[in-house]
Amino acid sequence: MRNERIRIGIDLGGTKIEAIALGEDGRVLARRRVPTPTGDYERTLRAIVELVDGIEGELKARGSVGIGIPGMISPATGLVKNANSTVLIGHALDKDLRQALRREIRIANDANCFAISEAADGAGAGAEVVFGVIVGTGTGGGIVVRGEVLTGPNAIAGEWGHNPLPWPRAEELPGPECYCGKHGCIETFLSGPGLARDYQNTSGKSREPPEIAKLASRGEETAEACLERYEDRMARGLAHVINILDPDVIVLGGGISNIERLYTNVPKLWGRYAFSDRVGTPLLPPRHGESSGVRGAAWLWPLGQQRRGGTLSKLQDG
Repeated sequence: MRNERIRIGIDLGGTKIEAIALGEDGRVLARRRVPTPTGDYERTLRAIVELVDGIEGELKARGSVGIGIPGMISPATGLVKNANSTVLIGHALDKDLRQALRREIRIANDANCFAISEAADGAGAGAEVVFGVIVGTGTGGGIVVRGEVLTGPNAIAGEWGHNPLPWPRAEELPGPECYCGKHGCIETFLSGPGLARDYQNTSGKSREPPEIAKLASRGEETAEACLERYEDRMARGLAHVINILDPDVIVLGGGISNIERLYTNVPKLWGRYAFSDRVGTPLLPPRHGESSGVRGAAWLWPLGQQRRGGTLSKLQDG
């Protein structure tokens, strides 16, 4: 058996489940990834258990387990709520995984995990207030202030994706229907599926966000117009956050964060909407890339143990 204590993080996404094991000094010891079972809660549980078992078998060690999910555990019911992976909603995921993994676990919103990682030693390191944004299968956010993640009494701090798109144009109303039951949520416009839908609606062709960005770089007018609409919508959405939170830095994560032009174009636009004569907030790509969420999940346990009574110790755990 390995003497070194390991920390296992799970990033439960809409399309993939990634697992990582970190050593005591933060070194990556193992990494695995599988597709997320579609619409099947029991298979999702089994996939997580198999990832943990596989890593522990490879390293010959038993580790703590932290899990980032695209939603949160309701403080009122103990069940998953507000998950864009709707198969999780209404389930006692923490209790089910505690039983399946035969140990205590910690669960946190995936955007909170992302924000923790980037605020600790990523693009937001040293900043007093960091807003971490997930723009991928869904759209979420996490807030870290002076090294502490904010969750709030309702466990929804940072959930900007389910506010309405600010300053909507006539053609954007009432907006696409969201899984939450409302229309015109920011998520329906800024998520990867939202960007893909906008392109399909205007071109009649089905393309994923990376393809749309590539087509725009090659001069395709439809793709360029689609990205310009997207950038203006992101500028409006983030200006709303700046007006309320005024973070020192905003860090993008998720698949959409790989579109490089966003970091130049969105800050050029959000000054039109923010309630200020200037906006000095930088918009930055994640230092740890796609690994930020899973790294943050892996560190949920030690951070929670070291900060008893602090915000992180209040994250939902099994």
